Amino acid sequence: MIPRYTRPEMASIWEPQTRFKIWFEIEAHAADALAELGTIPKDAAKTIWAKAKDATFNVERIDEIERETKHDVIAFLTHLAEIVGPEARFVHQGMTSSDVLDTCLNVQLVRAADILIADIDRLLAALKTRAFEHKMTPTIGRSHGIHAEPVTFGLKLAFAYAEFTRNRERLVAARKEVATCAISGAVGTFAQIDPRVEEHVAKAMGLEPEPISTQVIPRDRHAMYFATLGVIASSMERLAVEIRHMQRTEVLEAEEFFSEGQKGSSAMPHKRNPVLTENITGLSRMVRAYVTPALENVVLWHERDISHSSAERMFGPDATVTLDFALNRLAGVIEKLLVYPANMQKNLDRLGGLVHSQRVLIALTQKGASREDSYTMVQRNAMPVWRGEGDFQTLLKNDADVKKYLTDDEIAEKFDLGYHLKHVDTIFKRVFGSAN
Repeated sequence: MIPRYTRPEMASIWEPQTRFKIWFEIEAHAADALAELGTIPKDAAKTIWAKAKDATFNVERIDEIERETKHDVIAFLTHLAEIVGPEARFVHQGMTSSDVLDTCLNVQLVRAADILIADIDRLLAALKTRAFEHKMTPTIGRSHGIHAEPVTFGLKLAFAYAEFTRNRERLVAARKEVATCAISGAVGTFAQIDPRVEEHVAKAMGLEPEPISTQVIPRDRHAMYFATLGVIASSMERLAVEIRHMQRTEVLEAEEFFSEGQKGSSAMPHKRNPVLTENITGLSRMVRAYVTPALENVVLWHERDISHSSAERMFGPDATVTLDFALNRLAGVIEKLLVYPANMQKNLDRLGGLVHSQRVLIALTQKGASREDSYTMVQRNAMPVWRGEGDFQTLLKNDADVKKYLTDDEIAEKFDLGYHLKHVDTIFKRVFGSAN
């Protein structure tokens, strides 16, 4: 986790003190269940809670012990015994390290998902507000980066809103899938611990019992979780790249907010660069990079190994922290985005009406011309305009072959911008449930 791209609330989930607190809660809840089953004294379970519930675990001391034991859970349990005293002998009975590590990781991932869902909600709110603001602001639609036909800027934002709505649903599903608990002991057979302990701990920690854990919780759950983060990152980059293109000097249909005192370049004082969306592009690449090790972690030897562990210790915090930061940055970009409708109209008009070529093509076919002949007539008038040699509508009106099928008024009617926007309300109703 790099402080530059880290927000405190998400970072706190992955701090050692938080992790040890969760480890303790797992162990203490398990002790409660063991006490109810008569496996350990009830007074011992109460003492475990009483002495360590509000404890601040000494991270340096745990690290010191681990340097000797070479085992993080044993190091924690040793330190816990220093706090709890003799009753600590009843902690961790019948459990294995993965019971603690995997259950803790899933608690952390659930908490991280809750923050990320809230992040997406902020982005969705910003997209919806700006989409309705510019619902009927005409702009050029592009395919292959080339002018195609008119759209509205509101539709561009509505498209992003629909995509992030799907991403939210994916993340909610991934959160549910990863919210499992394993307290099943060595190789996951419950030989040394009653399954009712797992049920108790799962309920206490807000999780569901893992149906079969084989000592570790199956990593296909985690692979889906991080793959979902990767998809979200791709959606973020898609929107960021759109804004970056619109901010280009030759386009300048929208741009990131440029605050007073902000500097765009150390060399050129005039520069206003799309640094936030470029940053989002870079961060999105990092989030996607963690998908591959998450997928590879699905493959473990037999009932378990720890080849997944080192990778998870890195990409668990990094992917969630990075995505959290980037989502909030993107929401801020949309909230403050500067939009230039006049430039959008200017760009719409740049090709002298060529954006209406399909309407003319269709009109010719409807008047009896073959599609092949219609295409030829429209294209031969379009190409000079593309080269800057005239006005499309004027050229069409002077084309004898076109005039066999269309009058001047019929040609002029095909250049109505409003024609392209007649179903905007329909699309908004589909995306937002309402066009108002």
